[in-house]
Amino acid sequence: MELFIRIKDGQPFEHPIFGDNFREAFPHVDVNNLPPEFARFERVQPPVWGPYDKNQRVFYAKGADGVYRDAWVCDQMTAEEIKAKQEEVKGQWAANPDTPKSWTFNADTCAFEAPVPYPTTGKMYHWDEPSLSWVELNKVIAEASA
Repeated sequence: MELFIRIKDGQPFEHPIFGDNFREAFPHVDVNNLPPEFARFERVQPPVWGPYDKNQRVFYAKGADGVYRDAWVCDQMTAEEIKAKQEEVKGQWAANPDTPKSWTFNADTCAFEAPVPYPTTGKMYHWDEPSLSWVELNKVIAEASA
């Protein structure tokens, strides 16, 4: 995807423009020899945020190669916010009568985890609390309809 961005007072101005739209709006500009008021732009996918990241935002930053890109930043939760989030997740887990009792809370992911990792076979599974194991979903459906 070809993108351009307008530069005003040395800073990116507004949002990136698709190449076709840029050429239509600025037919006099040579995209192979851009004047200082325009620059190439490349999209950067946002990172995978952690459970304790907040206020995710993006700004446009110029790289050493002169190309502008998305620059993603976020704030980290305070210790008090982390504790409150963990307590909220634990409270929601405890309030649901169908939650497995064998699962444990992982503070690093702020989530409950089964005592046995989810299978990586590409099939779908359902947690069976009595056997403390993952059961293939097709087997669960077959047994229920028998």
